[in-house]
Amino acid sequence: MYVRDTIAAISTAVGEGGIGIVRISGPASLPIASSIFRAKSNGGLKSHRFSYGDVVNPGNGDLVDEAMVVYMKGPNSYTREDVVEIQCHGGTLVVSRILSLALEQGARLAEPGEFTKRAFLNGRIDLVQAEAVMDVISSRTDASLALAQHQREGLLSKRISTVKEGIVYALAYVEALIDFPEDDVDVAVETDVLGKVAPALAELDALIEGFDEGRVLREGVSVVIAGKPNVGKSSLLNTLLKEKRAIVTSVPGTTRDLIEEVVNINGLPVKLLDTAGIRESEDQVEQEGVRLSLDRIPKADLVLFVVDGSSEFGDDDAAILQAIGNKSYLVVRNKADLQVNAVLPEACTGPVVAISTLTGDGVPELRNAITNAFMHGHAIDGREFVAVSKARHRDALLKARGSLQSFVANLEAGVNMELLPVDLRDALNAVGEVTGETTADDVLDRIFSSFCIGK
Repeated sequence: MYVRDTIAAISTAVGEGGIGIVRISGPASLPIASSIFRAKSNGGLKSHRFSYGDVVNPGNGDLVDEAMVVYMKGPNSYTREDVVEIQCHGGTLVVSRILSLALEQGARLAEPGEFTKRAFLNGRIDLVQAEAVMDVISSRTDASLALAQHQREGLLSKRISTVKEGIVYALAYVEALIDFPEDDVDVAVETDVLGKVAPALAELDALIEGFDEGRVLREGVSVVIAGKPNVGKSSLLNTLLKEKRAIVTSVPGTTRDLIEEVVNINGLPVKLLDTAGIRESEDQVEQEGVRLSLDRIPKADLVLFVVDGSSEFGDDDAAILQAIGNKSYLVVRNKADLQVNAVLPEACTGPVVAISTLTGDGVPELRNAITNAFMHGHAIDGREFVAVSKARHRDALLKARGSLQSFVANLEAGVNMELLPVDLRDALNAVGEVTGETTADDVLDRIFSSFCIGK
């Protein structure tokens, strides 16, 4: 239940910084702020105007810090409530003391995500936009940031709204036929209703189809670099990272442990994992490295199977290919600057990209191949990409599509008219789960509990 009390929290990251912000939201925001802030100029706090002054302890008058304070009168604020933000020096102690003063004056410590939750409950944003706030904060590439910003701005919500409009039209039409059966309009029902439902189904198909691409942009992907010793795995890691992260020598088995780094590949957040060279060995340390490598291959979203293009495809290569099994993989034929001697067996059916980590030849093509393995040819330019990126959204849209398909089948089969609204209402409820119109309270609590306190 939404209690309209006043909440407060620190909205900046924990630790020392140039600035710290204490945010207060609720009906007592202005009185609380006025009790602990002394403006240097006359007139007190005015809406949407910064005031410079001192934060003091009202109990004893002790100075806590100098600060800039902005008061935002609701509904023209983030939460649509009265909001005050106190901007002070960014020390751990000073912001904690200011928060303590706000709590002593009657505010309650905000729960994780409660400011954004109030923005949702007060109708400023829908649930898709609210969830996108955290995606904006956690974005790791320009493309993932742009996708999150599109959702926060409501572009995805607009597409979902067109689906809702088609369902509402069909439901109103069918219910009118049920309520006024004497009006002879059922002759055109299939044409008129299906004319609205068909575009809604098409939009649902497009949104569901784009989920995989949206998810990988938001969450990123894991890519394991696998191969026998001395094929250039560590050199490939360094090349993709554009820095010397892994030790590279001519001695086989140099890499004994897993090396993990995150890299931006054409806008796609990729967690790269360099593994130990996989081969038979009597060395216990190397054996453990090989075991870890084989353990990580099944868990990867994609495997870069690196082979030495200047030598024959051997038993160690074949063993690695067998370990890859049904996982998605790219064959990276390294050392393209040398004479090509490797003949790949028929069982090696993955796409092949020839590169040279020494000269850099083929590396751009490899980056594109990695991107296409997940984006399936869709443009990754986040400035134009609007997609579903959360499993919760996808699952709700799948339910909506199933209900609409059931409605169409029943309509065409001539099912009793009074039964048709059931599927339409189910579809409408499923769409509402995405935007928050029909989302259960426990789901809302789970969503906002993942937010940081102060947001």
